[in-house]
Amino acid sequence: MNKFVLTFIVMISAASLIIAILILPYLSRTFFLLNNKSNFISRGPFVKGPSIALIRPTFTGAAYHKSFYKFYFIYVSLPHVRKNVTTDLNLLSSKVTNQTTKSSSNYTFNYLPGHLKKILPNSNIHVLTDADADYGSIFFKNGTNKYDVVILGHQEYETQREYDNLKRFVANGGTMILLDGNVFYAQVKYNSKTHTITLVKGHGWAFNGKSAWRSVGERWPNETLQWVGSNYLCYSCNVTFGNNPFNYKHHEEQYVPPCCSTGDRILWNYKASITKKDSKPEKILIATYERNYKKGKVIALGIYSDDLMTNKKFINFLDSLLLRYTKV
Repeated sequence: MNKFVLTFIVMISAASLIIAILILPYLSRTFFLLNNKSNFISRGPFVKGPSIALIRPTFTGAAYHKSFYKFYFIYVSLPHVRKNVTTDLNLLSSKVTNQTTKSSSNYTFNYLPGHLKKILPNSNIHVLTDADADYGSIFFKNGTNKYDVVILGHQEYETQREYDNLKRFVANGGTMILLDGNVFYAQVKYNSKTHTITLVKGHGWAFNGKSAWRSVGERWPNETLQWVGSNYLCYSCNVTFGNNPFNYKHHEEQYVPPCCSTGDRILWNYKASITKKDSKPEKILIATYERNYKKGKVIALGIYSDDLMTNKKFINFLDSLLLRYTKV
């Protein structure tokens, strides 16, 4: 083999080596990027979204299902004195299911999970129940919050443990959004084996398992006022709203007593008035507000939002709150 041929072979070998090392990887990567639409570069940088838990008011749904309110109706005329009732006590227990009804924020929980995913596409949405919150499923095993935000509906009936867990969730630094009024009004106990709730105290009654008697309306009024910032108003009152862009009709609302409004940041004042029998209208503070409690905060709509889930103006207002208070 002459010198010229040998030199040519060496040059060809060197060129092939350069192609193998430098050019082929580039061509392979380009082919992959053009033909693989699921690669991370085509999606842009990953942005962690909020972790949100919606808690279905399943205990409230059970209380309204052919049980508690039958008992209330039967004994509505009983004087407000300690007179023990020992009949119809089976009506003070009820089976719990995961279904929601008109009395337990049905419109909200049918609409909101999918809607949240649209307006917060990077969010992680979880739908829990009162039984989950009672069990402590809103926390990790080390006691820290599992979610950034919890959203509640008509949580009228609560166990003591669920009530304490939600309070602790906020104290830990979480955000709790209360969509409906008439929350934390009565205490029940929950039997996880039989999946039943039984009234303990509130809604005008107390029950020890053997007899029932007249008792308090709201179960934890002072404690709720301290950390939530409002109390339940009433159902049968005559309430009007002077600042009402949603055409909301009185249903069940939270009100902020004059003593305690300094701790709340008012986001929307509905300029409500309440008229009692044979008296002039009296101004009362029903508002959408923000309240800080320890490391976290409570956002209360103040009204019964489930009535407005098909109202476009209200949904725009709700979206603005959700986008603002679900940031991480």
